[in-house]
Amino acid sequence: MKRLILAALAGSLAAAPAFAALKVGAKAPLFTTEATLAGKPFQFSLAAALKKGPVVLYFYPAAFTKGCTIEAHDFAAAMPKFKQLGATVIGVSHDTIATLNKFSVTECRRAFPVASDADQKIMKSYDAVLWLDPKYANRTSYVIAPDDRIIYTYTALNPDHHVAYTMAAVKKWDAAHRAAAPASPQG
Repeated sequence: MKRLILAALAGSLAAAPAFAALKVGAKAPLFTTEATLAGKPFQFSLAAALKKGPVVLYFYPAAFTKGCTIEAHDFAAAMPKFKQLGATVIGVSHDTIATLNKFSVTECRRAFPVASDADQKIMKSYDAVLWLDPKYANRTSYVIAPDDRIIYTYTALNPDHHVAYTMAAVKKWDAAHRAAAPASPQG
């Protein structure tokens, strides 16, 4: 009976959204790591990406698992809108770059990069380690503004809302910055 209660409690905690440890307003830890886009490895620099606009940084447990595949498909489908808003999307997991080369082609549909964090330095700096099994990342999404500040966080093992919620945060940031931008001179 005790085992059943503990299993039910663990299941309910895993299913419920949790809060990411890095809070809105915190400075995002900058990093450079090996990533791949459409099966082609490259060095991804968060600092360089932030110079172009906001970044959606999402952590996921493992390539080719059911939830991670759903989330990758959802982000791939939303990439035209993220790009229209000037946002970069990057997924991060503990997987090797060889595994991610395949994942970036098939599940990410060549639409956005994924990065390898085999030593978990990035996951740990963003407090995105899955407490139920620490060798994996938790499903945590961050939106980071170009000033290196976190403007949105969301953690839930269920992949269903990560794209919609991060898109809403990027749209809100874009609307605020578009309204604050000076009008271009008429000539």
